[in-house]
Amino acid sequence: MRLLIADDHALILDMMQNFLQQETDMEIVAATDMEDAISAVVAHADFDLALLDYDMPGMDGLHGLRRFMDTETAPPVVIISGNASRDVAERAIQMGARGFLPKSMPARSLLRAIRFMALGERFVPVDFLFPAEATEFHPPATEGLSATALTARELDVLKALCDGKTNKEIARDLGLREPTIKLHVKTLYRRLGAGNRTQAAMIARSWGVC
Repeated sequence: MRLLIADDHALILDMMQNFLQQETDMEIVAATDMEDAISAVVAHADFDLALLDYDMPGMDGLHGLRRFMDTETAPPVVIISGNASRDVAERAIQMGARGFLPKSMPARSLLRAIRFMALGERFVPVDFLFPAEATEFHPPATEGLSATALTARELDVLKALCDGKTNKEIARDLGLREPTIKLHVKTLYRRLGAGNRTQAAMIARSWGVC
């Protein structure tokens, strides 16, 4: 897997690069601003994923994201940030970003999220979108949203949740790793507006999925 990481904060960039390069299947290319990032993807069209710091020079808010994505050889993009708001994350996803990663994420969670997105999935930490204090469940506004909006893999996982299966059981049945299933479940929570497995299953039943 070939990753581009662009961040003007030298310490953060070095830490991410050193940690990810411990994975034998990962090659990391570093950049410090938008110009460097665009030059890198123009020179090498074989990146699997690009992680762009929201606050680095040349980003100019999300204008830099659009500029990068309009580059002909640009790979899927992930926004990383230590202070961007939920609104920024949502707008980035709406523009076509593959995901959003807070810099406060634990290193192992960051690695799992990167691998998840490299498989073609979208990712935003569910705790970032739904703060812990928002525990009361209100049925989501699902007008225009149905089971047809989910990917085939998301439907497989959702049906398994209806059956009360654990992440370990779902992983075994689908031939996937348990961390991958965990990320699928978190993505389903976000997309459905659910706070837990029971609520996700209730929404699935209302759709006739199970």
